[in-house]
Amino acid sequence: MQATPQPSAPAPVNGPTRHRRRSRGPLLGALASAAALAGLATTLSGGASAAENPFERGPAPTDSSVTATRGPYAVSETSVSRLSVSGFGGGTIYYPSSTDDGTFGAVAIAPGFTARQSSIAWLGPRLASQGFVVFTIDTNTTSDQPASRGDQLLAALDYLTKNSSVRSRIDSDRLGVMGHSMGGGGTLEAAKDRPSLKAAIPLTAWNLDKSWPEIKTPTLVVGAERDTIASVRSHSEPFYESLPSSLDRAYLELNGASHFAPNLPDTTIAKYSISWLKRFIDNDTRYEQFLCPLPQPSSVIAEYRGNCPHTA
Repeated sequence: MQATPQPSAPAPVNGPTRHRRRSRGPLLGALASAAALAGLATTLSGGASAAENPFERGPAPTDSSVTATRGPYAVSETSVSRLSVSGFGGGTIYYPSSTDDGTFGAVAIAPGFTARQSSIAWLGPRLASQGFVVFTIDTNTTSDQPASRGDQLLAALDYLTKNSSVRSRIDSDRLGVMGHSMGGGGTLEAAKDRPSLKAAIPLTAWNLDKSWPEIKTPTLVVGAERDTIASVRSHSEPFYESLPSSLDRAYLELNGASHFAPNLPDTTIAKYSISWLKRFIDNDTRYEQFLCPLPQPSSVIAEYRGNCPHTA
């Protein structure tokens, strides 16, 4: 915290020297007391950003930091066997190695139809290095439908917070879900079933249900312009448009991308996913700058819609 600047001495006034000396001492004493009280008030009111928001993690973000392949935290990982859990197919937990900053929010991520966790594994260390515990999961079978994948995402979060070896590192009130394709459809299902979730990010999501007015979780829908499996016209756009208009919501369409864009490291997906998770799981308004004003079309963004400023 910056030291409170000391006031300069008042300019001399005309009159006897004796009078100046007599009045100057009390005046400077009063000013010094006021300065000290101001400094104390700043301390008590949370002049440091961490005091204002105890969930902030990591240094102030920049465009370089949210697009970097790794964030400020060293990352460890642990495998979870499907034989040791119920309700989903095991997976890999990625988490900040240090406990110096206390607990972290957590995110479970599900793969798509016929896919395994390896298809979305790049998101694990990428997000964890920014200050999250991340669980990339396998589903019970590779053909599980979105409703089942939604249940499995919630089962994975429950395992993370109650039974996992890293449960003491997690703030169980700050949880989110992500998923690709049918896993993205499952993300919408999970958000509908558990309104207490803080963030949801369906990636080129597929679901036969096109209407989601029940969702109360801030949701970033990511579609791909050249998706021929879950086209934006029949999937991502209707998903977004059906969300309540009062909800913090956004629609990001990747320029020239296919359905499988989320299966490979992607700077645009990472940037806006990190910003969304930080903004709503950590309530870290330092990341609002990447979401509002709304990003404009570019070589990587075909379209971006949303509400600004955010209300949560």
